[in-house]
Amino acid sequence: MADLTCQLGPLKMRNPFVLASGVLGTSNRLLERIACLDIGAVTTKSCSLNRRAGHANPTALDWGAGLINAIGLTNPGAKAEAENLAAILPRLHEEGALLFVSIFAKDVAEFGETARILAQVQPDLIEANLSCPNVADEFGMPFAAKEDTAAAATEAVKKAVGDLPVAIKLAPNVPNIGAIARAVRDAGADVICAVNSMPGMIIDARSASPVLKNKVGGISGPALKPIALKCVADVARAVDLPIIGTGGVCSGVDAAEMIMAGATAVGVGSAVYYRGVDVFQQLPAELAAFMDEEGYADLESMRGKAIL
Repeated sequence: MADLTCQLGPLKMRNPFVLASGVLGTSNRLLERIACLDIGAVTTKSCSLNRRAGHANPTALDWGAGLINAIGLTNPGAKAEAENLAAILPRLHEEGALLFVSIFAKDVAEFGETARILAQVQPDLIEANLSCPNVADEFGMPFAAKEDTAAAATEAVKKAVGDLPVAIKLAPNVPNIGAIARAVRDAGADVICAVNSMPGMIIDARSASPVLKNKVGGISGPALKPIALKCVADVARAVDLPIIGTGGVCSGVDAAEMIMAGATAVGVGSAVYYRGVDVFQQLPAELAAFMDEEGYADLESMRGKAIL
């Protein structure tokens, strides 16, 4: 049977599947529930320095070809989140899952302070979300939009967390994601997460208005997969860093495609909506079956094959 163990930089995972940020990572109970399934790592919902209530409903919609959401980064704030995670971390490790903590901020200094607080929990990795597409009206242009701002945020987080690995979550809607990947690599990033959801809008013609209260939101699910695959391939060509390929993965074959594009690990989010939480038990078996059928002994033999 194919070997699914995954080496994400200094981190060894039992398989390449990672619960993506924003999906079920909202409470200790949910994190523990997912960790009990066959998953390599779980990522918390993105956390800010101070508490956020998020956006008013409606905040999410299945529009047929995918999902769109504008939850608004609801979270309890860094100090409360640190207390919550300190209580659950040993249990996650007992179940064999690593803990990735996602953060975001309104400025570079706040990125550093938020990272410092949450690093005290000693998670396995800090993920800096530089690319959330549905709070731009509040925070301005995402940090991931430009090389200099992405690098500045990366440097602040790295300085704050010491030896903890740092992943940088990039945006799909940029002119040259490879150039931004190089900028964050040079600023100290250990891992790249590619990509966040794609900004979009769904309009209800009968009411002549956007469906979401926030008007715009992030497109995820199957509609995002071709975009994510290209972004992963572009990043893989640009930098020699581990990549968490995220966007539209709903099956083991989808995961294989992501790895063939250059991903090291595979983020899974919207698949929970389509297939339920048992998807985290099903995906490793599906990926292993595909690899056995096609003669791949391990992930490394498949990685980047489509872009060589």
